[in-house]
Amino acid sequence: MRVVIAGAGEVGTHLARMLSQERHDIILMDPDDERLHISSSGAEILPIEGNPTSLRDLKEAGVKRADLFVSVTPEETTNITACILASNLGAAKTFARINNYEYLQPENKELFEKLGIGSMIYPEMLAGKEIVTAVQRPWTRQYWELSGGAIILLAVKIRENSQLVNIKLSELPGTKKMYHIVAIKRKNETIIPFGSDSIECGDLVFFTTTKEHVDDIQLHAGKKNPEVKKIIIMGGSRIAIRASQYLPGNIRVKLIEINKEKSHRIAEIVPGNVLIINGDGRDMDLLVQEGIKDSQAFVALTENESTNILACLAAKRFGVLKTIAKIENLDYIPLAENMDIGSVINKKLIAASHIYQFMLDADVSNVKSLAFANADVAELVARPNSKITRKPVKDLRLPKDMTLGGLIRNGRPMMIDGDTQIEAYDNVVVFCMDSAMRKLEDYFN
Repeated sequence: MRVVIAGAGEVGTHLARMLSQERHDIILMDPDDERLHISSSGAEILPIEGNPTSLRDLKEAGVKRADLFVSVTPEETTNITACILASNLGAAKTFARINNYEYLQPENKELFEKLGIGSMIYPEMLAGKEIVTAVQRPWTRQYWELSGGAIILLAVKIRENSQLVNIKLSELPGTKKMYHIVAIKRKNETIIPFGSDSIECGDLVFFTTTKEHVDDIQLHAGKKNPEVKKIIIMGGSRIAIRASQYLPGNIRVKLIEINKEKSHRIAEIVPGNVLIINGDGRDMDLLVQEGIKDSQAFVALTENESTNILACLAAKRFGVLKTIAKIENLDYIPLAENMDIGSVINKKLIAASHIYQFMLDADVSNVKSLAFANADVAELVARPNSKITRKPVKDLRLPKDMTLGGLIRNGRPMMIDGDTQIEAYDNVVVFCMDSAMRKLEDYFN
């Protein structure tokens, strides 16, 4: 597949590197030659210096033969214009990064399709929604609803008080129908576990389950789930604004922004339960004054990830239960995990996950890149006569870097074990390492 990516920033670079590992033909274009040099180093990516709104530059990048054109520059107007031009030059599919939620309204979909824009993504909106989810389930590190909420994927840090510690997975009593342990992150290694594996104290464990058994995981993991009534957000970014708008009205939110003019602008657009504080969120005296000791959650969303990590550590010292940090440098994520930062928000992974759905030939309804695990979870539809439907799961000889977490059959969620027989049109949740994503097509097509 030939993919042209416009914008060698954080999102474009991460997406290009991820796709280059799947043996796609990747062309990365950007007006800044220095960004291209950094972005393409060490990866099989063809860098092209050019403006994505220039017809000549688009033609030189081979957009006419592109299966997918993705524009993820920081400028929304550039992305929209580039996709319109690329579509009219012959690109089969186009994907634009936007900053305006209005464009995603259903009534505007036909308009943009006529213009030649196949799909759009607003990473800040998606990040805001992930923050709300993390706040509503503070005992989890990650919590995602898959298949319309029928199957839940969640990650939990296991402590000594957990019932699961030092017990082999095959010996866990009566849990097969409640949940499935799809992965274990131990120090810096992600393990796809088998029955002979056991959970150790300090492991980050990934579960798939159904809604009625989420509380069972909480119980077995030894976690409390206090109600979050008060949140402090540091940094008035677009993600912070979106999160403030999405949080329930019964939660008191204090948003600290250092820029005075920006504070006034934010105050005009956030709900009434959000109080804007003009000040420096790194000031410990200010945090104490604004009641951090009584807060259940602290969210650090400044543009400086080191500041975000340190601020979360300070919040934990004040007794805050749930900390969330925006971290764009992927190398910092293991550091954040080792420091027990509760949840990580990474726009690169969020954007790349959504765009990656368009890269698979199998029927994919959802893909999530897991910040803490260097892995992905995908929802796939089993096609008639596909390899995945021919034998019970235990006889399929699935690669060791993937496991089946659950399925939806005729609207009913089910956990999967070795005796499960996948049927045509089952919606299957698959947990896999980065190396296994392309193998999924062989089983589901």
